[in-house]
Amino acid sequence: MRSSPRATNRQDTETSLALPGVVLGVGLGGFVDGILLHQILQWHHMLTSTDTDRIGIDHYPADTVHGLEINTLWDGLFHTFPWLAVLIGLALLYSRVTHARQRLWTSRSLWGWVLVGWGLFNLVEGIIDHHILGIHHVRSGDHQTLWDIGFLILGVALVLIGWALQRTAKPYDDAPPRADRRTSTP
Repeated sequence: MRSSPRATNRQDTETSLALPGVVLGVGLGGFVDGILLHQILQWHHMLTSTDTDRIGIDHYPADTVHGLEINTLWDGLFHTFPWLAVLIGLALLYSRVTHARQRLWTSRSLWGWVLVGWGLFNLVEGIIDHHILGIHHVRSGDHQTLWDIGFLILGVALVLIGWALQRTAKPYDDAPPRADRRTSTP
């Protein structure tokens, strides 16, 4: 007996990797931004461009002790968001996997959605913090607008690559059976 389209859509939604993958991607994208750009390269911190921001925040330059203390605090608050996104993404993924124990997923599906989430993080964070609020830029100084636009282009590329990757994932039912799940024929 075939299930109704409505039941199939609900089951697909409950067992899809889209939401957990996107949420994980948002968190992982935030960690890449915070760890690579804020900490390792030290190109910016959360409030390093507040001397030219659009909302009137006091200026906290990264080359003063007080400015670095404030920026470190705000970087930590920023890191709370990706940490929570990763925890929520893992909980969603665990829920989906345990809900459909017999269902097989291909890694293209999960990693495609993770790339979509990372790209969405770049787009939202880039548009809000770099362009609308102006509280920091990818790399301040000469060509800062080009760096900010490049960040957005990377975000679009990640979304497109992730979308294409997850679209090429084999349908769940077409995945080859695992050795321990094969049924023996008499």
